[in-house]
Amino acid sequence: TRRMFQRGISVDDVRHVIDSGHVVENYPDDQPYPSRLLLAWCQARPIHVICAHNTDDREIIVVTVYEPDPGKWDSTFTRRRA
Repeated sequence: TRRMFQRGISVDDVRHVIDSGHVVENYPDDQPYPSRLLLAWCQARPIHVICAHNTDDREIIVVTVYEPDPGKWDSTFTRRRA
């Protein structure tokens, strides 16, 4: 949470990404729960959220939140650069 706030990303931003974000990558083999990388735009900023899904308890666990690096992602922030 501290790093999220250091990065200037709010709880509302994270909720927006989880509620309306586009799935960029799925990680079905992650343990203890499968996870996914989501992307949504918060105002003019792209935000990535990696979250795990505990379907048994119907909860979403936020693993990390960050603004993707344009040097590592294409202009849509949905594909990693080679």
